Amino acid sequence: MAEAFVGRWNLKSSDKFDDYMKELGVGFATRKIGNMTKPTTIISLDDDKVTVRTESSIKTTELSFKLGEEFDETTADDRKVKSIVTVDDGKLVHVQKWDGKETSLVREVSGNNLTLTLKMGDIVATRLYEKAE
Repeated sequence: MAEAFVGRWNLKSSDKFDDYMKELGVGFATRKIGNMTKPTTIISLDDDKVTVRTESSIKTTELSFKLGEEFDETTADDRKVKSIVTVDDGKLVHVQKWDGKETSLVREVSGNNLTLTLKMGDIVATRLYEKAE
């Protein structure tokens, strides 16, 4: 099921991402940089291991995991979290937990577009990506 997400995805638009980062506790300077970057996300599959690599001119992050298995993750904003990624109703659902807090990152593919919906508390941000040729 994760096969639908495999590919190179370029960020095209972002809505309420600053609000989401603020809710996470990301500092002002880091948020400004985060809002300026237009990252490319590369998702690959090797047997049962999924790799999500996010590249930008500022920072590159990479995480590899098996669906349904909890793993330790250090986020782009340096939070140390426990993460689990599952496929639910055709969506790639990534949940991060730390210090009694929780956020979800849900990826959904429709044609050549990938929508990333980020939720924390009452804040919902969306980032739209387009598949690279």
